[in-house]
Amino acid sequence: MSAPGPLLLISAQRTSTALLLTEAATRRGLATAVLTGPDAVRTLTGRAVHWYGGPHLADRVAGPLRLGLLEPPDDWLARLPPSLLHRRVELMTHAEAARRRPGRAFFVKPPSDKSFPPGVHTDGKQLPPAAPRTPVLVSDVVSFAAEYRLFLLDGTLTAATRYAVHGRLDPAPLPADPLAPDVRAFATRLAEHAPLPTAATVDVGLLDDGRWAVVEANMPWFAHSYAADPDGVLEVVRRAAGPLARVADGDRRYLRPAPGATPHGDASCRLGDASCRLGDAS
Repeated sequence: MSAPGPLLLISAQRTSTALLLTEAATRRGLATAVLTGPDAVRTLTGRAVHWYGGPHLADRVAGPLRLGLLEPPDDWLARLPPSLLHRRVELMTHAEAARRRPGRAFFVKPPSDKSFPPGVHTDGKQLPPAAPRTPVLVSDVVSFAAEYRLFLLDGTLTAATRYAVHGRLDPAPLPADPLAPDVRAFATRLAEHAPLPTAATVDVGLLDDGRWAVVEANMPWFAHSYAADPDGVLEVVRRAAGPLARVADGDRRYLRPAPGATPHGDASCRLGDASCRLGDAS
């Protein structure tokens, strides 16, 4: 009797993206299951499982299911060349950000796990509560005319979607957007100058002044697909969250640390520190 094939495990939170990925998996002949509790994990132990769902649940099931979860390092955005950012971005702890004195507005967000709501503040005391050592990205405030989500596999744009226009949610398939050629060109620049896991999700946008910039990087296995092709998104998700034994050597530095382990990414990284720039020898 042959061993059961691979399976896509979805969290019980039935989002639109989870439903679209389930349908895409079914079209591909890939089995699917919903994480309903510990019994589901025990049933799947030893099987080749791919995951789509939140990071807190992922941390609980990754060990028993031997999942390899890829994600960009916390300091990835802060290390980008200025030509891909067009703003100052720093990685620091929540405690450091909370000590910022009242003054010029700044934008604060967690690197990727949505542990507290992102927002613009003028005083560090306004930050939402979090553990003092929680990593946070602090950046200059900029305005995007349009924003897009890219799903990249081996540096190639596999699926993409517009998700916002002038800060308002406005999803549309990339082929239907008049700026699609510019998005694809910027995706190529990004792949050439910003090392990423072989499966990655990156948000980019057109600034009000006409320049293209990276917004942030995301975990593919926790990213909303909006109007992107679900079949392409599924391919990226499967690579980004699958059996640990199948993770390529080059991707192992991007594995999500186990709970309690030291995060990958240096919270002492500052934009003005040359050692924090991607492409520099360090």
